[in-house]
Amino acid sequence: MSKRLADFSVLTFDCYGTLIDWETGIWDALQPLIQINGCETVSRNTALSAFAEVENAQESETPDMLYPDLLTRVHARLAERFDLHSTPELDAVFGASIPHWPAFPDTADALRFLKRQFKLVILSNVNRDGFAASNRKLGVVFDAVYTAQDIGSYKPAARNFEYLLDHLDREHGAAPGEILHTAQSMFHDHVPAKHAGLARAWIDRQGLSKGGSWGATARVEQAPEADFLFPTMGAMATAVRAETGNDS
Repeated sequence: MSKRLADFSVLTFDCYGTLIDWETGIWDALQPLIQINGCETVSRNTALSAFAEVENAQESETPDMLYPDLLTRVHARLAERFDLHSTPELDAVFGASIPHWPAFPDTADALRFLKRQFKLVILSNVNRDGFAASNRKLGVVFDAVYTAQDIGSYKPAARNFEYLLDHLDREHGAAPGEILHTAQSMFHDHVPAKHAGLARAWIDRQGLSKGGSWGATARVEQAPEADFLFPTMGAMATAVRAETGNDS
């Protein structure tokens, strides 16, 4: 018998791409570079696809680097890839752009409702200060926050999910069967979460299930089937309301 959402007690979240609209944030933060170079040939889709490739390579090469510093290097590499002139100052501004990345419009209301039903936990590839800036847009206090800075590696490394499960067990008494990992990225989250034995809710922000673009997320050739599929966090909250009869 398949589980219901209400059968879980802990929701673990990827943040960027799921709760925070990082693709809009990335594209906006690239505009100074594009404008200064008078570039008209780099489209949003082209830029985001290149970002996915370069960011993944940089995370693999420097797994212990803080995310703002990593983004600074990614910006320089993107400029080189597109044959654009950058400066250390432009690179650093991009690296410091995380606090400006917007939340999806449905995120805060959905999280406030879900907080009444579940413990909410973040497993993110950013640093602690970067997430703290984003958290001010999310409307809730999370029960736990685990970042790449804490762990010393970036998702999709198995180590990140091992850290998550170990700390949820020791700090919150949560067994794997009580946890539902909730994320947009197949590459960063769903593939390693499946290997870790976690149930998964796919927040398909990009519409990949209907042929959408992979955007700023590295492509997965054989995406695992998720236990639940929703286009937005708002839709997930609506499904929980339907299961529990809680409309408040």
